[in-house]
Amino acid sequence: MTAGARDDARPVVPCVGAIVHDGAGRLLLIRRGQEPGRGLWSVPGGRVEPGETAAGAVEREVLEETGLRVRAGRTVGRIRIEAATVVYDVVDLACELLEPDAVPVAGDDATDVVFADAATLSGLACTARLVETLAGWGVLPD
Repeated sequence: MTAGARDDARPVVPCVGAIVHDGAGRLLLIRRGQEPGRGLWSVPGGRVEPGETAAGAVEREVLEETGLRVRAGRTVGRIRIEAATVVYDVVDLACELLEPDAVPVAGDDATDVVFADAATLSGLACTARLVETLAGWGVLPD
């Protein structure tokens, strides 16, 4: 193998995740309707489409999955999720609710949506490493 060559032939798929807190400090979560993680809770997000910025992708994904309009802000963290045939390179962005009183409604590939406080989050079956990762980034709900 040459210097700098990858021994993993799986394609890397650029993705985004949204870290959205409401006025009460609760975290926006969706129950995933598709793999990876079907049936588990995670932050809204998905693939970055060709020609799309990370900010544009996260704003689109939150709208599609929850009906909420947000403005993307700073990068909170980055994580690589390895699947059988691809590697998801996920950048999570802090997002501000543009309509704080709007009620989220599950859409697109989300089967449910909730603003979760710490107690609610502790009772949810979440995607692998979600809670530990969010804790490490200091963005768990109040």
